Amino acid sequence: MLSLLIILTGCSPKHSEQAVYSDGVEINYSAQGQGEPALVFIHGWCCDNDVWKYQVPYFEKSHKVVTIDLGGHGQSGLGREDWTMEMFGEDVAAVIKKLNLKKVILVGHSMGGPVIAAAARLMPERVIALVGADTFHNIEEGYTGEQMAQIIANMQRDFKKEMNIFVRNMFPANADPNRVDWVVAKMSSANPNVAISSLRSLGQYSLIQPLQDSNVLVYSISSDFWPTDFEVNKKYIESFEVKMITGVGHFVMLEDPDKFNEYLDEIINELDE
Repeated sequence: MLSLLIILTGCSPKHSEQAVYSDGVEINYSAQGQGEPALVFIHGWCCDNDVWKYQVPYFEKSHKVVTIDLGGHGQSGLGREDWTMEMFGEDVAAVIKKLNLKKVILVGHSMGGPVIAAAARLMPERVIALVGADTFHNIEEGYTGEQMAQIIANMQRDFKKEMNIFVRNMFPANADPNRVDWVVAKMSSANPNVAISSLRSLGQYSLIQPLQDSNVLVYSISSDFWPTDFEVNKKYIESFEVKMITGVGHFVMLEDPDKFNEYLDEIINELDE
């Protein structure tokens, strides 16, 4: 479950638009490129769509590419009291429906894993596969109420200080310090109320039923920084496959974008066969 809790600027022009979720919160997204399946990228906890800076220019040459700021993150609105995985799934569904995407691969980093599972459950007729980016490590695993209460208490006491420690622990010792500092600054500047509310929801969210209900293919492109329990996941999701990137931390798509893009390309090609 640690992987679910942990969740740089773009190289190509972004065309930002707005999709309004049913509760009135504006969801910021960027869409470019053409071609099916469409690739919809979902960031992790306390991040925004900039974390896909290396994927957009690569995949927009052959696919419709969409990046989304979940509610309460990035340039999206703040008009909610509670921030849950189910609501974030609705945010994703709102954008996909507005763009009328018929054949979609959802790619989610960290907390984005549960979010894409929630979204796929809402529209299984549109989603053909889920690809987790360093998430879906062990879908049985979870925090106890006491553990989650302590994590949240630390965040409430000094959000920026706790985030600084928390985020740096997501990277190996040899990570690029400029990249680490950038991610620390981004996540530390997140709205604390959104961060804590979504963290609380994440701790209570079980992936098993949503992944089984959506009945789509499930992949993971993960780091060896934390273990992925392939056998546990396979018990629940027969289609589950994992591709491993070595020598990097939690932000696999930023730390080794070439390998990440290569693996995502392989998944797309497998789905076309």
